[in-house]
Amino acid sequence: MFVIDDAGHNEWQLKPFLALPGPVTIAVLPNLPFTTKAAESVTQSGKELLLHQPMEAMAGLDPGLGSIRADMDDATIRRVLRSNLAQVPGAVGVNNHMGSRATSDVRVMSTVLDELATAGVYFLDSLTIGDSVVHSVASLMRQSIWERSVFLDNTPDRASMLHYIAEGTKIAEKRGYAIMIGHVWSAELAQTLADLYPQLMDQGFSLSTISRIMMDSDDDDDIGD
Repeated sequence: MFVIDDAGHNEWQLKPFLALPGPVTIAVLPNLPFTTKAAESVTQSGKELLLHQPMEAMAGLDPGLGSIRADMDDATIRRVLRSNLAQVPGAVGVNNHMGSRATSDVRVMSTVLDELATAGVYFLDSLTIGDSVVHSVASLMRQSIWERSVFLDNTPDRASMLHYIAEGTKIAEKRGYAIMIGHVWSAELAQTLADLYPQLMDQGFSLSTISRIMMDSDDDDDIGD
């Protein structure tokens, strides 16, 4: 599964990813000039749509407008999530933008997961910090969540991207799927994925989305985390 983060700033960065063959997931940031239009374009293209929810990071980094912070009370967290989801109509899931501090806070993530369960959308942990509590909180709440397998474009050159795609395919061979996250600002990634698609198909891989895997599985213990 390929998940492309940070959509919503403009149209031109998004277009190459919407043109990719097969299922691709696009995560749209809230409160940006192109947020709602991006969400509409993703839905019209038949791609899977996520809200890319800004969350508080360590070291004072600014995740952007509409962020969830660890000092917010539960009611405020719920209100922020509802407002942001309303800006991304058709979103079937949420993943975190930044969020190293928020995803390490048990109370915050308990509230987030409860609100998303009420809304009927899944949560994908981008794993921006090694000691994220999302998995353990979800287990206590008896919910399934999903976790990133690899980042594709931390180093935005083709050789590095190919390396991490190969790492992702190894994970998929062992686990049955892999969730590979890239970013909409990387034109090189869009071209790399387009070029690599026939090879992946020839190797017996298929592209999918979290929603499709959830629908195809009758046993939640075999999917998610």
